[in-house]
Amino acid sequence: MMRALFAGVSGLRNHQTRMDVIGNNIANVNTIGFKSSRVTFKEAFAQLIEGASRPSGNLGGINPIQVGTGMNVGSIDQLFTQGSLETTGQPLDLAIQGEAMFVLHNGSRLVYSRAGNFQLDANGRLISPSSGFVAQGINADSAGNFTTTNAIGDVQIRLGDKAPASSTNLISLTGNLDASAVVGATHNMGITVYDVTGNPHQLQVVFTNTGPSTWTWEATCATAPVTPAGTGTATFGVNGSLSTFTFPGGGTSLTLTPTSGAPFDISINPGSINGIDGLAGFTNPSNAVVNSQNGYQAGDLVNISVDNKGVIAGFFSNGVTRNLAQIALATFNNPGGLLRSGDNIYEESANSGTGVIGFAGGTSRSTLTPGALETSNVDISQEFTNMIVAQRGFQANARVITTADQMLNELVNLRG
Repeated sequence: MMRALFAGVSGLRNHQTRMDVIGNNIANVNTIGFKSSRVTFKEAFAQLIEGASRPSGNLGGINPIQVGTGMNVGSIDQLFTQGSLETTGQPLDLAIQGEAMFVLHNGSRLVYSRAGNFQLDANGRLISPSSGFVAQGINADSAGNFTTTNAIGDVQIRLGDKAPASSTNLISLTGNLDASAVVGATHNMGITVYDVTGNPHQLQVVFTNTGPSTWTWEATCATAPVTPAGTGTATFGVNGSLSTFTFPGGGTSLTLTPTSGAPFDISINPGSINGIDGLAGFTNPSNAVVNSQNGYQAGDLVNISVDNKGVIAGFFSNGVTRNLAQIALATFNNPGGLLRSGDNIYEESANSGTGVIGFAGGTSRSTLTPGALETSNVDISQEFTNMIVAQRGFQANARVITTADQMLNELVNLRG
């Protein structure tokens, strides 16, 4: 009788544990990055009443006689299946597709999470807002490059960061110089170029027709004298393609010397020789222009974005885009062995293995979806079904206890 009572009690207790897990799953049905759990049961100790015997002579063997003493919780497994992605449009919301986890620092050690609702704190560090833990990754150098010497550390966006000025060293020409122009006809084009400190200068390039399909050109600048002095030439073939293009003094570039500042050299790209991808000489009105230059002034950081490799790019007011940092990811041999510690945080355990840190699109097979969050992987219909099964199991074990109690009652009420 007592065995039945104890078996029923174990069933009640452990079905209550299963109900606790189901309740926690349902409570976290809308928790970002939550991974559901499941309970499995195992048989408890079985009492041996009579042992087994071998076959002997003409008699067969006898199986052992055992009575079980109930059940125990076998495991509570964490299910790391992929959750659905919900688009949020927030640039710092990130969802992982794959088995990896975000790496965070809690002030003393590394911890891990699937929740990617990140924000910037007052110091520009990328943090988890629910805990304040800092996302880990590598920060780019001032030129936006990642090197092998970059150590894993706090991801920090320098909110007052600037993109330094860059001097113009190349301008490109495109368009037509009229093949029917009279000798002495001119065509003027100009563009703003920048010195090493980002100061703008107006560069003028004047083409003068000196004969059929032949032009000379001269570059001038009021605030930065151009050397070498003189003119270059541009000639065109009968089909309008560029035949030759020379610089003043026979060099390959011009030097501009600002009245206050360091000199800088500018090359001119007129297009391909024997091609029409730059300057051309057709019988059409002249419309050639300086269509591009590669210098710019200093700029302030105005916006950021994250790509599917976790690279955070900064957009500056001068039109420059530069890499700022890359978010690290960690994978585990046994993610189900991680310890939950609240706030969507997991910690390493003795059976999870050590986190292998890498980067999306590289050493990690997982990818990131910016502007989205991973929702809970709780299957609400399955959880309600599990709830019914747990409830019926609890009721059945309660009935065992009730029946065993009735039998004991009959026993103690026996009269001779």
